[in-house]
Amino acid sequence: MQFLGLALSLLLVTSILAAPPNDYALRIKETVSPPRGWAKHSIPPPDHNIALRIGLQRPNFPVLERHLYEVSSPDHERYGQHLSKEEVEALVAPHQESIDSVNEWLFSHGFKESDLVKSPAKDWVTVKVPVSLAEKILDATYYVWKHIESGDSLVRTTGYSLPSHLHHHVDVIQPTTLFGRFKKSTSTIIWSDKSSAVSDAANGDLAPIVDATSGVTVDASCNENITISCLQQIYNIVDFVPSARGNSIGITGYLNQSANVADLQQFFVEQRPDAVNSTFQFISVNGGQNDQTPANAGDEANLDTQYAFGLSYPISPTFYSTAGSPPFIPDSSPPENTNEPYTAWLDFVLSQADVPLAISTSYGDDEQTVPFSFAKRACEDFAQLGARGVSLMFSSGDKGVGDGDENPATQQCFTNDGRNKTEFIPAFPASCPYTTAVGGTYKFPEVAVPFSGGGFSNYFNRPRYQDAAVGKYLHALPKGLYNGLFNPNGRAFPDVAAQSYRFRIILKGRPALIGGTSASSPTFAGFVALLNDVRLKAGRPSLGFLNPFLYSTGLAGLNDITSGNNAGCGTPGFNSTVGWDPVTGLGTPNFGKLKEIVLRR
Repeated sequence: MQFLGLALSLLLVTSILAAPPNDYALRIKETVSPPRGWAKHSIPPPDHNIALRIGLQRPNFPVLERHLYEVSSPDHERYGQHLSKEEVEALVAPHQESIDSVNEWLFSHGFKESDLVKSPAKDWVTVKVPVSLAEKILDATYYVWKHIESGDSLVRTTGYSLPSHLHHHVDVIQPTTLFGRFKKSTSTIIWSDKSSAVSDAANGDLAPIVDATSGVTVDASCNENITISCLQQIYNIVDFVPSARGNSIGITGYLNQSANVADLQQFFVEQRPDAVNSTFQFISVNGGQNDQTPANAGDEANLDTQYAFGLSYPISPTFYSTAGSPPFIPDSSPPENTNEPYTAWLDFVLSQADVPLAISTSYGDDEQTVPFSFAKRACEDFAQLGARGVSLMFSSGDKGVGDGDENPATQQCFTNDGRNKTEFIPAFPASCPYTTAVGGTYKFPEVAVPFSGGGFSNYFNRPRYQDAAVGKYLHALPKGLYNGLFNPNGRAFPDVAAQSYRFRIILKGRPALIGGTSASSPTFAGFVALLNDVRLKAGRPSLGFLNPFLYSTGLAGLNDITSGNNAGCGTPGFNSTVGWDPVTGLGTPNFGKLKEIVLRR
């Protein structure tokens, strides 16, 4: 009996030692409600491959953020002392314990070190897995989800789990709960074979328009169509020729949008003759294409490249094309499509030693369709670029404060958290505090364009650089107006604005008129590139992250827009007013003034 008791005791001890510790038990890491408009469609093939991206925690990010604000604030002694790629990577690197823990977890599921693709800072780990294995290691169930309105499809789950001990090592894993569609911000194309926008201005047939406030004079035709010449006149940039070495500007392209070189040349012949025979550097990311078949020219890509590169010529231009777009096609071979081109671009550009100094993106999504964990990580990636001296411009969106319904009176603005609460719908990445969000204006003298996206983030708190300007706006807002429809403590956007309506482009060999904040963002980026030229020529560093400058000394170089509103959700939306507002931000650029201001520090 004594021997049996000892044997039983040893067996119990052995069992306890063999059992996994409690912190290896799976615990839910993240769950989401499916966004409105998405429905379960089918079960994905078990061999559908997923590029599973694991974001390790960045314990020193607050230190990077402090550096970012110091080198970006004109009143700080470190202004302009941007960090190197290596310095930034050191500040976002995870603890070795996090790296080891994630490695051990992946190895326990049969992966080898050679299967793991790690970012230079080792803060991202990517592994390719069939969906059947992803479901096993994440205790998740994936489905093919279909967007009812567009027909786009994604392979996603509404929740996943991790071993308990990994929760404080891992920030996010995707593709899991991200249902964002990352749409272009372009309004309807109007075909226009008439050349009146150019000929009338050249012939002086119409009386010019004078802005009584600024004293700027502009060709009358600019109230019909916007051209390079119109933007130069409106924003006080006539006769400036950039010449500094080392300057650069970039445009990002997604969703199979191709920038057509023949169209660009025709555009240059019409609007920028000195740029004829020049072109851009094309960089393919993750297999992205730039199809030069005339029929496949992209409206968004043509608009972005023609105006950003036309305004900033001869500054060195780059067009990025990043592969990955809906729909998911389960019968394709191999059956693989993660539909996350945006993260692929960020991975790529952060790994590069040389990055364009001003970059514009005309794509975005509703903030609420992007899980906070993912939005936070992407926002931190933008901060890395800002700390390295890169200015990032994003369109503020083309739906006012609403959900994109073309008729503001019928828009339904509901939350995606299961409550179906009525709220204004902020946009992302415009809501990230480390980006410069660009809203829209039209006509001259300028007023806010009705579709200009703007509002307040539900994810990110208002940054300090906005406190004075936004606080003043909120104080003046009629008491009780839109109570409960927006977060008054959130990061406010847009920051600035520019023309965004009836831009004359060349598309598939024909003139066309196009608009959206997708026009205002590359326009503003073009002016930032010119301001960088002023600084570089004087031996100063690039402007980098713009917002602390714009909300302080740069404010004197902006045209305040005080008329217009951005209707949505069955409301008139917000009004433009004196000072900052959630329609046109701080205003539009006055290059003549800004070129003097940027040399003060």
